Amino acid sequence: MIERKMKAQPIIRAKHVIREYKLGKTIIPALKDIDLNIYNKDFVVIAGPSGSGKTTLLNMIGLIDKPTSGEIWMQNINTSTKTLNSLHPIRRDKIGYIFQTFNLIPVLTVFENVEYPLILQKISRSKRQKLVEEALDKVGLSARQKHRPRELSGGERQRVSIARAIVKKPALVLADEPTANLDSKTGIEILQLMQSLHEKKSTTFVFSSHDQTIIDMAKRTVFLRDGSIEEIKEI
Repeated sequence: MIERKMKAQPIIRAKHVIREYKLGKTIIPALKDIDLNIYNKDFVVIAGPSGSGKTTLLNMIGLIDKPTSGEIWMQNINTSTKTLNSLHPIRRDKIGYIFQTFNLIPVLTVFENVEYPLILQKISRSKRQKLVEEALDKVGLSARQKHRPRELSGGERQRVSIARAIVKKPALVLADEPTANLDSKTGIEILQLMQSLHEKKSTTFVFSSHDQTIIDMAKRTVFLRDGSIEEIKEI
């Protein structure tokens, strides 16, 4: 496997990452000796069949889980030497998450859902107002900011999820099967929105997906099989 050489420092470096799970006395290997760099302005898809380790690898990159062995570096920080709890400030400030089930807070309005990460960052009310309005404008939901999630379509909910992910201007946005719960037309619209954010705002995206439309849009595709990187394709 040959990965592109770039002068820029990677945002994420996965070095010899192994992730194993215990099922009784049985060891289940989920990831096997993964080496991967994620760079600024990347638009990367982690692809492969079900059970190949896509979501597990995304969880490692997103610092939601830790490797059994190996290292995950976030910029100049070796996160593998730290507890998941101590990594909370990095997740809060540097990483945005987009989930296939949206994970919106049902009792909050659209505005409040997008605002929530900024409250965790203790950003002032006036600055929060400005940032949320900018994010909602980018995803085309300015007119829906007072609605609650139950009043929105699936595509609109995913747009809220995207706004929430980008509102804090993170170094990295992770999307786990972002089109899985959407019809094909809406899914394409959501992907085009994320592609536009990438191109216009240089947002760095990493997806896990087996959706061929996402794979076709990617600048780089990491193919997994049985927990190993089988191939990296780049356009």
